[in-house]
Amino acid sequence: MAKLLQDSCNQDAIFSKFSHSSPANGGNGTHSYSNNSSYQRLFANVERAKIDQEIAHNFEIQKLSSSSPSNTLVLADMGCATGPNTFGTMQHIVKSMKRTFQSVCPTSPLPEFQIFFNDQTTNDFNTLFQSMPKDRDYFAAGVAGSFHQRLFPTSSVQFMHSSYAVHWLSRIPEEVLDERSPAWNKGKIHYLGAAETVAAAYAAQYAKDMGDFLRARAEELVEGGIMVIITSGNPDGVSAAGLPSGLLYDLLATTLIDMSKEGLVSEAEVDTFNLPIYITCPAEMRQLVEQNGQFSIERMELTAPTTWIEGAVDTREWIDHIRAAMEGIFTNHFGNDPNIIDQIFERVTHKLEPYNEEVNSKLQEKVQLFVVLKRI
Repeated sequence: MAKLLQDSCNQDAIFSKFSHSSPANGGNGTHSYSNNSSYQRLFANVERAKIDQEIAHNFEIQKLSSSSPSNTLVLADMGCATGPNTFGTMQHIVKSMKRTFQSVCPTSPLPEFQIFFNDQTTNDFNTLFQSMPKDRDYFAAGVAGSFHQRLFPTSSVQFMHSSYAVHWLSRIPEEVLDERSPAWNKGKIHYLGAAETVAAAYAAQYAKDMGDFLRARAEELVEGGIMVIITSGNPDGVSAAGLPSGLLYDLLATTLIDMSKEGLVSEAEVDTFNLPIYITCPAEMRQLVEQNGQFSIERMELTAPTTWIEGAVDTREWIDHIRAAMEGIFTNHFGNDPNIIDQIFERVTHKLEPYNEEVNSKLQEKVQLFVVLKRI
């Protein structure tokens, strides 16, 4: 009985540890997100012309602005991190809206713009607001909290945007952390390349999270409001294990196993470590949106994210970007000993170097999902 109680307490501690994702690295240091997120910016910039098209043709700007008592359009960026990417994106959207409004209502005064920047409560909002452009032409406010729940009043937002955020799960599926479960993910750190039971557990968690996300946004968006989602994706019917991230996660797993054999981390720590990331496909996303029933799908397509990058993606720079986004997950699990964390990312960088050509080739493929939804 005592053994069962101890096992139960240990499992509860593990589940608690993975009850939420960790924010990107704050501040402006060497490994900060603000200094290591240019790839995310360039990937998202690929979609700017499409966003302009959707604002011009699907965003009923005259109707939406005139329905506001203060002639104000309210926008929100879900998963803004610490900047600066969010500022460039949202400023571009504001300029596109102004251009569209002036073409539709050339004699009317421009609406005002209010932008809410959202991320987890532990996000470094200080760095975000300290780096905010001083010459911005919108009012700004931060909204701290998980976007898997309600964050705004009913029918209060006209336009929502989320880039490289909805692939983060709200938690690791409990089954993959339970050694008594068929989905116990021993020796792996992700569902890619793992057993089907592990992949099914991840897919179920993603379906729940996206269901929560879509329900919350449907309550908050006005009728006719637009939501743009940019996230990692893979073609229908094709395993995401062949993507660069699949290779990365495999090499991270072998790195951690090597370090456990050397006594730098424990085997138990490695066996209970999993990344809270899920890569969806168009068919899966479409099904989740249709199950919600509150949005029309205006656009959904895969694009190649590297068209704006000149030359090859540098392996070390790529890992620096990965570290800036994920380091908190590693420190929460393995502790904040800088030597251990440095070794994890240094070792995986060396392991990746022979695959540099393969990684760059796969990044030329359509591995980014662009989605435009309209509240009905």
